[in-house]
Amino acid sequence: MVNEEDLKIWRDAGHVARRALESIKDEIKPGASWNDVIESAERYIRRHGGKAAFPTTIAVNDIAAHYTTDHNESDPPGWEKDMVFKKGDLVKLDIGVHVKGAIGDNALTLEVGNSNKHTDQIKASIEARGASIEKMHPGTPWHEVGAAAEQAQTDAGFAPISNLCGHQLETFNLHAGTSVPSYACGPDNPSFKGEVTEGGIFAVEPFNTTGAQGLIENVPPRNSSNIWRITGDISVKKALAKNKLKPLGATMARYLEERYHQLPFAERWAFPLLKKPFPNEDEESLQSKWDALTKKLINIRFLETYHMLKCVDGGLISQYEHTVWIAPGGAEILTIE
Repeated sequence: MVNEEDLKIWRDAGHVARRALESIKDEIKPGASWNDVIESAERYIRRHGGKAAFPTTIAVNDIAAHYTTDHNESDPPGWEKDMVFKKGDLVKLDIGVHVKGAIGDNALTLEVGNSNKHTDQIKASIEARGASIEKMHPGTPWHEVGAAAEQAQTDAGFAPISNLCGHQLETFNLHAGTSVPSYACGPDNPSFKGEVTEGGIFAVEPFNTTGAQGLIENVPPRNSSNIWRITGDISVKKALAKNKLKPLGATMARYLEERYHQLPFAERWAFPLLKKPFPNEDEESLQSKWDALTKKLINIRFLETYHMLKCVDGGLISQYEHTVWIAPGGAEILTIE
């Protein structure tokens, strides 16, 4: 629950997130590299008074979400083309900003080159997001919110993604518990019990697909997204006391904790931190140390990583997202300019 005094900070984060999204989308054009767009978005956030709440992500065609570049600009698993935008690509751009831990999370989908191949699908995402937000009055059952999103998408001939949903936001917490359905989950679905709560903040992000099954799947390996997060399950102090970490590992863990709290961070942000204790090591040695460190931090449940997500049957995916605050009279959109 967010009070009026704190709400100003959330609005500030939402404004920066929206301005970043609207500014950077114009850089997505034929021949532009994914990495250049991602890094441009993150620079924009810093220049305008925010910090990245998670790495800027790019998802092209059947890739649904959870992909950012690594420090080597390695290709995503299964991607057999250059990581540059091509005319006709269907691109999801997802940008998150935090200001003192208050988060603005928003996304859009566009077609590279504006050749009008995907206009109806993109419009369906916008309408589904709007239909969801219109339903989000205090006391509305969550299954009604999901049904509104599904109706807008199926009416346009697209399948809603049923295993990817919106989420509640709290300070320094991107996924705070309550999930926001984007399909007709029904009143008895245990994952979407309860009602829209006054004062809550939620990211509303319906996804749809040209595929038949309406499902996404994880892309191996488990770190295919190049995105990581501190779990909060174990402290550095406790890990040291139980001899689960050596001093150097504990130092690196503290670096991560101080910079990112429990918000997701990019491998390309964290990897250069190794150069501080190992200034003379070559790339191969640094990579080996990074792999050993992250494996250890995962094993002790200090760190977790994310899979890249894609459509199970190769369908093209579209998404639009806003962050909203639930006022007494309904949802106020925070991610506006």
